[in-house]
Amino acid sequence: MTVDGPRSTAPDVVDVVALGESMVTFLPSRPGRLADVPSFDRAIGGAESNVACVLAAAGHSARWVGRVGADGFGDHLVEAIGAYGVDVRAVRRDPARPTGVYFRTAGDRATDAHEVAYYRAGSAASAMSVDTMDLDAIRSGRVLHLSGITPALSADCLGLTRELTARSPGRPLVSFDVNHRPGLWRDARHGHGPEVLLELARGADLVFVGDDEARDAWGLDGPEAVRAALPEPELLVVKQGASGATAFHGTDATSVPALHVDVVAAVGAGDAFAAGFLSATLREKPVRERLRHGHLWAAAALTAPADLAAPPARGHADRLVALDDAAWGRLRLGPGWTHAAEGAEEEVRTP
Repeated sequence: MTVDGPRSTAPDVVDVVALGESMVTFLPSRPGRLADVPSFDRAIGGAESNVACVLAAAGHSARWVGRVGADGFGDHLVEAIGAYGVDVRAVRRDPARPTGVYFRTAGDRATDAHEVAYYRAGSAASAMSVDTMDLDAIRSGRVLHLSGITPALSADCLGLTRELTARSPGRPLVSFDVNHRPGLWRDARHGHGPEVLLELARGADLVFVGDDEARDAWGLDGPEAVRAALPEPELLVVKQGASGATAFHGTDATSVPALHVDVVAAVGAGDAFAAGFLSATLREKPVRERLRHGHLWAAAALTAPADLAAPPARGHADRLVALDDAAWGRLRLGPGWTHAAEGAEEEVRTP
């Protein structure tokens, strides 16, 4: 797959447009239950804006399109995302609805002790629709990146996502990260989450889905079963956790094992993987190299404490991607690996 979207030199055409809700995140000052944490630090969170931020940090032109309240939290989101070099001029402000926020505990999200408290019902982002958003700005990228979080927010958001995933001549390459969040669909009256996500994924050109969420949402076990259920996307990427990832390009399947990583924080890896894969797609790299870039960018997120981690320098990543299979399998990445000096790949290998 190559990116056949617009390559115009017009200033409003960018490599990637990411549409979705971004929220202000409150991170605990110490471990423990939300009831016991005395104070929180402020950050930003949002699957789609995360992808835009990481791509911008890697030197790509990126635009985030969303809707936030006309409030201080909205100001913070626009300023913080813009500080990464992301174009935020198409973000809409809503004077009647607030910016969404959420609180979470410091523990690993995979454990039972992890708590998240969302305050996003009725948020400004839930009012995104075909009528309230700038469709020209949304479609102005070589790639349009969406996720399954947006259609869960409201019937209007679902209508917007359906419009953007409808196959039509001249549209940008549509990337869709399934991002099945059962909690968001629990009280949704505008559709059954798994069915809606399968429908939307079928309209995309490039789809990312975890094998665990494919199993939970659709009862599909294994990459081949996912491909059988999703034959329409030109390229389907099934993430298999610590085992690696498999990409289906037409009838061809390519698998790349994951890297050995000394995990600092298991947050943000999925968004980073998508960003790495998209970066290599924009550079028209072979599918195998796109998967390796996805793994490397995910490793950058896993080995940093923040939700948003800087990706590896392009030259450094390209050298690691070019390793033979045996050397790739020996790689072990820990904190600080993205800052390795040129020619210092041996420093991140296992014996």
